[in-house]
Amino acid sequence: MAFEKTDETLAFLMRAFSEVLRTTGSDEVEQVLPWRSLWSDADAPDIRTIPESCAERCVQAYSLAFQLLNQAEENATAQLRRLAEDRGDLVEESGSWDHTIARAVAQGLEEADVAEGLATIRVEPVLTAHPTEAKRQTVLEHHRALYRLLVELENSMWTRGERADLEAEVRACIERLWRTGEIYLEKPELRDERRMVLHYLRNIFPRVLPRTEQRLRHAWSRAGFDPKRLEDPSARPRVSFGNWVGGDRDGHPGVTASVTRQTLEEFRQAALQLVDEGLKELAIELSLSSFRQNAPAPLMERIRVWSERLCEPGRRAIERNRDEPWRQWVNLLRAALPFEKRPPAGSFRRVSELVEQLEFSRDQLERIGAGRLARNDVLPVIVQLRTFGFHLATVDMRQNSSFHDEAIQQLAVLAGIDDAENYLDWSAEERRSFLERELKTRRPFVRSRDVTGDHARAVVDLFHVLSEHLELHGDDGLGGLIVSMTRNTEDLLGVYVLAREGGLIRYEEGEPVLPLPVVPLFETIDDLEAAPDILEDYLCHPVVLRSLEWQRRRRGEPLPVQQVMVGYSDSSKDGGIVASMWSLRRAQRRLAEVAERHGVRVRFFHGRGGTIGRGAGPTHRFVRALPPNTVRADLRITEQGETIRQKYANLVTASHHLELLSAGTLGAWLSDRGGREDPEELVHSMERLAQSSRRAYEDLVQGPGFVEFFENATPIDAIEVSRIGSRPSRRKGARSLDNLRAIPWVFAWNQSRFVLPGWYGLGAGLTELADQDPARFERLVESKRERSRWAPFHYLISNAASAFSTASLEIMERYAALASDLSHAEHIFERIRTEYERTGSMLERIYGGPLAETRPRVCQLIERRSIALKPLHHHQIALLRQWRQREEDDREELVPRLLVTVNAIASGLGVTG
Repeated sequence: MAFEKTDETLAFLMRAFSEVLRTTGSDEVEQVLPWRSLWSDADAPDIRTIPESCAERCVQAYSLAFQLLNQAEENATAQLRRLAEDRGDLVEESGSWDHTIARAVAQGLEEADVAEGLATIRVEPVLTAHPTEAKRQTVLEHHRALYRLLVELENSMWTRGERADLEAEVRACIERLWRTGEIYLEKPELRDERRMVLHYLRNIFPRVLPRTEQRLRHAWSRAGFDPKRLEDPSARPRVSFGNWVGGDRDGHPGVTASVTRQTLEEFRQAALQLVDEGLKELAIELSLSSFRQNAPAPLMERIRVWSERLCEPGRRAIERNRDEPWRQWVNLLRAALPFEKRPPAGSFRRVSELVEQLEFSRDQLERIGAGRLARNDVLPVIVQLRTFGFHLATVDMRQNSSFHDEAIQQLAVLAGIDDAENYLDWSAEERRSFLERELKTRRPFVRSRDVTGDHARAVVDLFHVLSEHLELHGDDGLGGLIVSMTRNTEDLLGVYVLAREGGLIRYEEGEPVLPLPVVPLFETIDDLEAAPDILEDYLCHPVVLRSLEWQRRRRGEPLPVQQVMVGYSDSSKDGGIVASMWSLRRAQRRLAEVAERHGVRVRFFHGRGGTIGRGAGPTHRFVRALPPNTVRADLRITEQGETIRQKYANLVTASHHLELLSAGTLGAWLSDRGGREDPEELVHSMERLAQSSRRAYEDLVQGPGFVEFFENATPIDAIEVSRIGSRPSRRKGARSLDNLRAIPWVFAWNQSRFVLPGWYGLGAGLTELADQDPARFERLVESKRERSRWAPFHYLISNAASAFSTASLEIMERYAALASDLSHAEHIFERIRTEYERTGSMLERIYGGPLAETRPRVCQLIERRSIALKPLHHHQIALLRQWRQREEDDREELVPRLLVTVNAIASGLGVTG
């Protein structure tokens, strides 16, 4: 049914696109549009190559056609989900509230148990702007408008004339997209990325959250539970948002202290405007006349006190609406919003103060019997404040450990410390001794104005900005101090010393404490292996324990909380998908155990990318596959690049994804409460599978000639000159695999349809296990087929199967031919072909037949795209060959044409990196 609905919508959109092309003089392009059989009686041409006479326009047309397909699929999914809800069938939809609650009931849990879990849940998507969003902001706005029109057309109330007008608007929208073009002509700046993130935080999520909570309440009632349990906001899951744009400076020289200051201020102003709009609407709603009911005495007294407290703004707030005391009261609250950097006396300092006054407003409405208005009008404002506060989203600060080392060295040299110029070569013991000595003194290395050295200046200036913000506005808008490539405890203690230098350290009873969490980021497989020992050592340090306790009291947590970020990208780039997944799972389990021994709770922050090779996959399956006792009802997770658009651009889809995150977190909490554990025999099998698959993967990527093969058999060079994101594609600019970021690594393999990071090594690992221990292999396969599947293996195999199905041996062979002049190319491609065939064979054994038959929905989705992608790949290969044969000075004219193909193929695949 989903395919029928998609076909119906796609046929309408492609018919409209065809008309736009004909009426704008692009008949030749119109003749080669894909999927003609859906919307045209004419025979579909056999498109093998793009006509050279209109090549660039054809590629753009295909790119737009893929976007129309994406819109059709998204609309079909949303409409079918609505039908399922109407029929009461959502209980069958894995990951939904209905399904999660039904599973809890089936496990024998009572309503009170589920309610306890709901009140505990905390979910925080963190928006990042990694260079993976290939579409301009203007184009994204046009796509949103088009989707809204599709939703309107689903309404059966329209007359024929009204429907014709809507269809004409669709054609106009498609023409705008066709005439605009999709690629960045100039590299986007940070302000562009910040504007994109602000759009979601300011305009989308405030409208999405009420829908998400509404879906929860409906599912709760359908389960036969008491709806009154969920009336109080504290009884429902807590959703908040994080952000990296303007704070993430790892390898990004454009993120300066002034950029971070501006980001924090823009977010604060946007949040306050959001609050003001909510209060303005509330004032209109609470137009209760004193002639119809007497205002309670406490309300009138508070109006008097606050109008005097706010002086002239208070007088202006109550001079109108004299017979509407509730409206006067809300206008006083508006007058007390702290828009200024240094707000005047009487203004709110913290969002908790405003929440307290709104709770008072609820009580006063309850006193006159207006409980319905308290729930419908006041509660939504309180819920919005719990989510967005006066800060909109917490801004994380991320920096590489090596950058901090450079900063410390520069400061120590300025201070005249012996041998400081060799700090980077000191042993871990020497660094530890030095850092601990420094933490015992309040004096900085040098006065702030005397700091020189790029690294030292950048770090000290940042911490000055954070300290100032902390003093003025508190820590609500400040996230963690994330240390990427954490190698040892000294990398983390160094942050405390640098924080002292920037005035961020506070002192309690003469001892230093850091108000913001220091967050180790473990990314490579080796770092993940070392992570538990690093955390064990770190949690033994007095300054760490004091800081965690200070933060616990500030947040009102029952236990100190240590945030730990785990990266899904570099570990996959290091050792392949199987070793990455298992290393991450093993590390999380051990890290949680270490923290528990110290009386600390770990809050895991999952740094997932937008593709399977970087940790992506269905949200509900991802959460379900996390290790036992590691979620603890608290999920923090990145949303990167194009996944932000895919998940959150449209309200219905955005609400669904927030539901998947929240319901998945509840499901993990309930499972852990029920004593969930991993079967030991399956754990042992996965250990062996991870080891053997890693060997196969490393034998390939570390072999002779592989880097050259990668650079020739993929469009990595075209991707590196693209204008997709503001961040450089390499950490230090060096032409090596180690310095290449995981995003362009995955992006390049996807573009050339190898999709290698998503499946390579799995076939070798499964084959070795099946040959050496058939019984263990069969038990592992059974765990995938059983109704009560073992989530980690199910997640791994389903993701790898999707990646494998997206790969195309025919297309990758054509890209490999670009490297035909390299001596190792033929040998490398033959190894890839062998592993591809081996992986396909093993997946068929696991699924019990060909993937096209056992996973028809996924394979049909991919096949529809593959047909239209083929001519694009052929055209890109021809352009790459032409581009690479030219002299450096003569290449520039081909860049826009190449980037159009990169964008079109990304649109067709639905992913970049």
